[in-house]
Amino acid sequence: MNTAEFITKTIRPEVQAVKAYPVTPPWTGIKIELMEDNHLDVANNTATSAAMREAVAHAVADAAFNRYPDPAAPALKAKLREKLDIAPEHGLLLGSGSDEVIAMVSQAAVAGGGTVLSLEPSFAVFRNAAVACAGRYVGVSLNADFSLNLDATLAAIAREQPKLIWLVYPNNPTGNSYGDEQIEAIVRAAPGLVIIDEAYEPFAGRSWASRLNEFPNVLVMRTLSKIGLAGVRLGYLFGAPEWINQIDKVRAPFNVSVLQQVAATVILDHYDELKRHAALMVAERERLFVELQKLPGVTPFPSKANFVLARFADSAAVFEALKARGILVRNLSAMHPLMANTLRISVGIPAEMDALINALKEIL
Repeated sequence: MNTAEFITKTIRPEVQAVKAYPVTPPWTGIKIELMEDNHLDVANNTATSAAMREAVAHAVADAAFNRYPDPAAPALKAKLREKLDIAPEHGLLLGSGSDEVIAMVSQAAVAGGGTVLSLEPSFAVFRNAAVACAGRYVGVSLNADFSLNLDATLAAIAREQPKLIWLVYPNNPTGNSYGDEQIEAIVRAAPGLVIIDEAYEPFAGRSWASRLNEFPNVLVMRTLSKIGLAGVRLGYLFGAPEWINQIDKVRAPFNVSVLQQVAATVILDHYDELKRHAALMVAERERLFVELQKLPGVTPFPSKANFVLARFADSAAVFEALKARGILVRNLSAMHPLMANTLRISVGIPAEMDALINALKEIL
């Protein structure tokens, strides 16, 4: 047999069918593709961000990187609780980015069987993680305007009886938030665990964290990637300790490294500065939305995240024209039928937004 024949016999068909999550190679121009905090780029250094870098450098220099990390991560967890208002009665699980948290939850809940349900379009890793664990994935389409189709969602829950439901609040890649009464209806109908992904909470100003004690089957997941630590890779899950203790059983023993723990703990000491960046991005998000509305043939969608999704007459042509001008955005047209001719534009610093808006005026 050749390699392809061995793969066909060895790798599960559903894994062969799924697509790996696409990641763009490093970009040297204006990168407004992956919802990062561009204020912390070295080229944009302020006195405050320079101080943050110096503090991280000193802490890393003193870190015991020759030793295995403490998996309990007491200093980092204490800092997360202090800065992010995680209630003392809630358990807290760390992962190397939200991606690892999603993998751990999927492994604990559906490995070898069971259904995962999510709304679509949404974060592709939910599907991939379910497939990797030999679970079954069911997607429920949003309405054409990206609002939640509650009747269809409740019908799918009743029909599929999912062990795990993912809700992104606000949603990626559409940017909108669903109504709390809609989420509550889903939670009450769910026969298993519901996880609310609040990756964009710093920009939305809304959270379900304060309602966790109302529902025995809800956990909240967040990440530090959107507010300056995308390269550090740190996601976290919190809620009832009974849930956290069960999911923790499938965590790799040393999953969050010494350097991740040290860097995140130090940077969280500067959380006020990161929140200031978030406020700046919200202001730029609103300006970008208004400017996109003025352009011919462009339909931007209101957003509560740190990006704006917009539909163009020919998104592929606009994407390539922006790349030719050194500006990288995300073309999501092939992601889902509802995403036809859409580009997702992350919010950068004002000068980057100016360059984007001027480029779009030229192109269109």
